[in-house]
Amino acid sequence: MGKKKSVSVTLEGVTKVFKNTKGRPDVVAVHASDFTVNAGELVTLLGPSGCGKTTTLRMIAGFELPSSGKILIGQEDVTMLPPNARDTATVFQSYGLFPHMTVGENVSYGLKLRKIAKPDIDAKVREFLAMVGLSELGERAPGRLSGGQQQRVALARSLIVEPSVLLLDEPLSNLDALLREQMRVEIRRIQKSLGITAVYVTHDRVEAMSLSDRVIVMRDGEIQQIGTPQEIYGDPVSKFVAGFVGKVTFFPAELLEKTGMTWQCRLGNKAVQVRRFAPDIEQGKPALLMARPESLRLAEPGTGYVDGTVRMNVYLGHSIETFVETPCGEALIQMDDPASKRIFSEGTSVSIDFSPDRVRLLRDR
Repeated sequence: MGKKKSVSVTLEGVTKVFKNTKGRPDVVAVHASDFTVNAGELVTLLGPSGCGKTTTLRMIAGFELPSSGKILIGQEDVTMLPPNARDTATVFQSYGLFPHMTVGENVSYGLKLRKIAKPDIDAKVREFLAMVGLSELGERAPGRLSGGQQQRVALARSLIVEPSVLLLDEPLSNLDALLREQMRVEIRRIQKSLGITAVYVTHDRVEAMSLSDRVIVMRDGEIQQIGTPQEIYGDPVSKFVAGFVGKVTFFPAELLEKTGMTWQCRLGNKAVQVRRFAPDIEQGKPALLMARPESLRLAEPGTGYVDGTVRMNVYLGHSIETFVETPCGEALIQMDDPASKRIFSEGTSVSIDFSPDRVRLLRDR
């Protein structure tokens, strides 16, 4: 495995409209999507339910045809090709295993359809069961496996046919939290070792951040932002993206003037100079100062930017999350390694401080 050359996936102006009957308006599920997944890259489509991410994946797979636009796999235009002519393989949320077949027979199914010789099939099944950590379970019935094991079988069955592109539609959402974490690491390891191009769909931000080379954030059928996990977490382009990809606190900020690449702002009655801001920031338009919980710190009243009262401390082992009530609303502060820090008890008056380099200005919309 891995002999195959990785290929890219490109969407050019892809739109999907579902025609509605009974006089209802049509539904635009995906609107003018433009992006490229580079060869060997894992890109995640992230967004809330109904944002168009699964429809986008189904169009790449060929289960849905676009209303307009083009889909390329490598240099080949596959827009109107059926799924079996696309050299893609899909791992679904429901594992879709054949209950009357053993694990080994499930995994070998795609190779049998291709009329490959039995000794070659047996060798490949052994190789791929080993890859997903199920070497001992080839003779077992799928019904006697745990959810995590069934998901591994589904993954091996998709990978064994050596597709150019692996498509994964919320494959871990039926698993418990700890197993999801383990499978994320596993999928990433296998995808990297094979160098296969992969498109992954999820509404789970932790999954998207931990798995992906890049993330495409979607909302209402439209792409909001494309970037590495670090870019969309640290430099979101909008309030929606900031809130969807991680915990966040927003402080209303008054824009005073821009000098060079720095905005002079007022936060309450304190002045602050901010060098990180979204491109659509404009004087006279409402703005927000966005801060991630780990970039805020607690101090004595009157010494920071915003004063408030500690409402609740949540102990998480490696960190403490403190919720502070302020005139701007609730703020969330994360303190790492709590054993070495001063903890402000609930009901205490505090001040919230931050380094201006760790916050970002966004339009309030």
